[in-house]
This record gives sequence, C-alpha cells and structure tokens, in this order.
Amino acid sequence: MNKKVLFCATIDGHFTSFHIPYLKWFKEQGWEVHVAAAGYTNIPYVDKKYNISIQRSPMKYQNIKAYKELKNIINQNHYDIIHCHTPMGGVLTRLAAIKARRQGTKVIYTAHGFHFCKGAPLINWFLYYPIEKTLAYFTDCLLTINEEDFDLAKKHIKAKRIEHIHGVGVNTERFAPVLEFHKSVLRAQYHYQNDAFLLFYAAEFNKNKNQQLLIESLPLIKNHVPKIKLLFAGDGPLLEHCKQLTKQLEVEALVDFLGKRDDIDFLLKMSDITAASSIREGLPVNVMEAMACGLPIVAVDNRGHRELISHNINGWLVGKNKVEMANRIIQLASNKEIRKRFGAQSRKIIVSKYSLNNVLEEKRVIYKNVMNEVEEVQWAVH
Repeated sequence: MNKKVLFCATIDGHFTSFHIPYLKWFKEQGWEVHVAAAGYTNIPYVDKKYNISIQRSPMKYQNIKAYKELKNIINQNHYDIIHCHTPMGGVLTRLAAIKARRQGTKVIYTAHGFHFCKGAPLINWFLYYPIEKTLAYFTDCLLTINEEDFDLAKKHIKAKRIEHIHGVGVNTERFAPVLEFHKSVLRAQYHYQNDAFLLFYAAEFNKNKNQQLLIESLPLIKNHVPKIKLLFAGDGPLLEHCKQLTKQLEVEALVDFLGKRDDIDFLLKMSDITAASSIREGLPVNVMEAMACGLPIVAVDNRGHRELISHNINGWLVGKNKVEMANRIIQLASNKEIRKRFGAQSRKIIVSKYSLNNVLEEKRVIYKNVMNEVEEVQWAVH
C-alpha cells in the first residue's frame, strides 16, 4: 500500500507557484500525493485534489466549515505525512490533524514569516504568538525560512523539531541574467525604449506590499531620471487605488500596471533594478527571482529583506520613507558600475544558498528524517 502525503494551504495557487518540485519529489519516491486548498486548479503530480472552504481571514465563518472538511479528509485517508503552509492553512490543518497525530501521522508546518517578529505591532504578539505557541505542541517539524524566525522559534516555541530552510527555492536556470543584446531584444518585444530606466516590482496590490511608497517616490525621481518607467506586475484589492494615486501625483505616464503575469522572468531580464516596498516579509520570492536575474535591489528594511540584501553589497535597505527610497533609486540609475557590481553579488547569493537544487536537498533531508520516524512508529505498532 502506497504511503500518502497531504499538502494544505489557503489557495491552490500557492502550490502551483512554489511547490511543484516538492510534489514531484514525493511522486518519484512512490508516494500518493493529495492537496487540500481553495480553488479548482489542476496541479501536476497530485493524485487527489480537495477544494475546501478555507479563507485567508481568520474572522471568516467559512473557516469553521473548512476545519470540518479537513478533519474528514484526514480521518478518511490515514496520511503518513501532512505538510501545511500559509497562516490559516497551518492553523486549521494542525487542529484537524490532532487525532491523526496520535495514530502516527507526522505534521510539518512551514512558517512563511511569523506575524509576530521584531518591530511588529504589539497587537500581533497578542493575537498570533499565543496561537503559534499552542499549535507548536501539535507540530512534529516546524520549518522557518529566515534566521530571525528560526532564532525566535528556538527561543519561544516548543515544536518537536525546528529547522531553517532557505525558502522555496529559485529556478536559477529560468531566472538568470542576460547579455545586453538580449536585454535590448526583450525591450523591443515589450515595446520599451532601450535607453529607458526600468524599475520593476512584482507583488499583489495590498496594504502590506505598499506599492504606494514607490508611486509617491516618483515625483522626487522623475527630474533626475527622466526616462524612468515603474513596472508593476500583479493585481489585488488596492490596484485601483494605486492607479488613482498615479493620476493625483501626475506620474501616470511613468507607471505601467501589467496585471498578473506568467512571464516574470522576461520582465526581470529586461529591467534595470528591482525595488521592494513591503512592510513585512518572510523570505520574498519576488526579490529572490530578481536577484537570480542579476538585479540590484532597493528594499524597505524588514526581516525578509535583511535576509537577502546585504547593505552596500547587492543593494540598499531603506526606511519606509519616500525620500530615502527615491534617493537610492536615483543613485542606482546614475551609476551603471554600482548596478553591475550589486547585480553580480545578487546572483552569487542566490546560487550559493537559495537555488531550487539547494532547497530541494534541504527539504529532502528533512522529509527523509520524518519518513524514518513514520516507519519507526509503524514498526513499533506492528
């Protein structure tokens, strides 16, 4: 009888975006792979897909239904391993798996960035810390994706085992630098001038991603970098607000809203720099992909950005301040040598630690250890 693994998250796009290599790995080991999340996307390497009622907001009533759905799925399938992701996916799945754990199922949770952390609002510590501390007792392996969360977990959270991994991994063949000639060809294909200065940011339009900061910095930049173009990839609840803001600040002609894209690699390859304005990050894939393409980074100082960006080595960390952001962008725009040097370091950092092959190996070791524990429990029972 095949061993079974269940992956859980809030939306199924989380798996298509970040976890296909890991689903594939389990299939190659002969495991039956199931996924539970909201949505109807067909996901490769998955034997059974469950569309559940889970919602991102903890205040949504549908999450009670999602908990019951998960409990039924888990109790019916007798999984050997359950790996949950995203805040609500982690909460509901671990609660639903309490009975299964007593019967030998091993539960792994990847924390993609604790909501409580150094500099987080006090309310986050009151709300999220007690939940994570309690749920740690129902977690066999807690995976953290940055050093700050790893240290915090080791100090305050009593999961059975706590490990640090380097995120979800970046495909360093797909995301790679291109020669100037190829860059100019891409710009022609996307209808951008070869002498334009392209500033790129891929993220959902929400309060945390804070695209407004970049838009507000443009009036300070435009006279110094007259051919600047700010490219946004993504959609979300604040998209229309940001479009209106560009009109209010009279920078509409300098901003292109590209929508949700599946060609991020090409957009990065033709860009000059990436800026990241988010307030809170765990370990941002958008920044890692930009670094893999050899781009220098200007980013708001937070724990996830600090993990990736060494100040004055591959980019600059700035405060949540439009003047500071604007000044650093102007500085990079006016100095090609710094861009080149920072970009080379960005690529080097990703290849050395964060490539898909490196992270797959890290997770392979962790999965193998958990699999061995499963086999030990089953041997003891029989």
